[in-house]
Amino acid sequence: MFRTICHVLFRLNRPNHMLTRRIHRRGPAILSLQQPQCLSLLHRTFSLWSMKKDPDLESALSRNRRWIVNNQIKNIILRHPNQEIPIASLQKKFKTLDLKGKALNWLHKYPSCFNVTFTGEEHCCHLSKRMMSLVEEEESVRESQENAFVCRLAKLLMMSVNKRINVLKINELKRNLGFPDDYIIRIVAKYPNLFRVVNEGGRKSSMEIELVHWDPQFAVSTVETAASRSGNIRPTFSCSLPFSWVKSWERFREFDLVPYFSPYVDPRELVEGSKEMEKRNVGLVHEVLSLTLWKKASIVKLGHFRREFALPDRLNVLLLKHPGIFYVSNKYQIYTVLLREAYVGSKLVEKDPLVVVKEKFGELMQEGLHEYNQRRRHINMEKRRKKGVPLARVDEVKCRRRRSENADSDDDEDGDNKLGGLFDPEERKRFYKVLFDDDTS
Repeated sequence: MFRTICHVLFRLNRPNHMLTRRIHRRGPAILSLQQPQCLSLLHRTFSLWSMKKDPDLESALSRNRRWIVNNQIKNIILRHPNQEIPIASLQKKFKTLDLKGKALNWLHKYPSCFNVTFTGEEHCCHLSKRMMSLVEEEESVRESQENAFVCRLAKLLMMSVNKRINVLKINELKRNLGFPDDYIIRIVAKYPNLFRVVNEGGRKSSMEIELVHWDPQFAVSTVETAASRSGNIRPTFSCSLPFSWVKSWERFREFDLVPYFSPYVDPRELVEGSKEMEKRNVGLVHEVLSLTLWKKASIVKLGHFRREFALPDRLNVLLLKHPGIFYVSNKYQIYTVLLREAYVGSKLVEKDPLVVVKEKFGELMQEGLHEYNQRRRHINMEKRRKKGVPLARVDEVKCRRRRSENADSDDDEDGDNKLGGLFDPEERKRFYKVLFDDDTS
């Protein structure tokens, strides 16, 4: 039995119309399954794929792996003495960056970001002048954003039930919130009137940050601020769905009739499982996402705050019930929730100053990669010229190859956008009917 369930779960990531027919053929075997754990696992797996894909928001969620790796290399160099690292030392860290190949070849691809020099008997790397100017600009922005960091940390603690959160859990959202690495020294220790460090267990893993003073100015949510700006007496969520989504709009209007509950109100006053509690939970996730730089976060990381924020166990189900407010994606096999109202198309409406600096770093990186590709292209053309290979013939072969690759990629994109097999709502209904209907033969 369990082997059959595992087979179904394994096939979920490969949309295929044949899967449903196989399940029909194995109907009696699957219908005889009565293990609640297996059925619950199936239900959770299907529910995470229930939201229709939005191409613009999927583009907004796309991560440039090269940007992430180069940002990590930048931090490694900055932490090294004299902000210069031997290539041999960097090569050893390539495994932690999940990279293969030679570090020297990688650095040569980004001449605008990294400078490689030969000193003595080994190659060394340091940041370029333009890169160092961006690092200084980022540090300057962080210093100017100190009040914003204080506000974000205070709001995070004020939304928690006991007004304290474990440091390790805050570290999971540290990048999302834009906090510096030394935020405990730079923020917590600098504002003893607001925060204090508590360590009742005496271990590093038990260290917590506690709110000392409740500031009413911080206890105003983004939804309440937007309502006061627009002159609305009653705070409401905005629905960012096309009007053709009739059923989703009906459910949103029904949900909107429930009075708004601030995420800063003590949730223990509300009844678990009630509509009021659901409204409060939606408002809390909305507020947490509003505090992040890119208005998005990993659902797994949010789930780690389940106890502190009194969130439901099945957080993904809560998010998927409100597609007009949240967008859930499984891009890169990472379940991420994004705030719909924060984006117009694939563009972030309000960019934090830190986001602007990070985008400059991405542009500088792309500039260096383009320069490297152009230089390699000229070298290859010179080699072909010396060998006597006609350039016209080479260009023709390249054009043909590019056309075939584009055709293949178009087919792949069409395949991804079409919700086939168990990703299709009607197909999924038939699957559930076969799986759970005892009358089916």
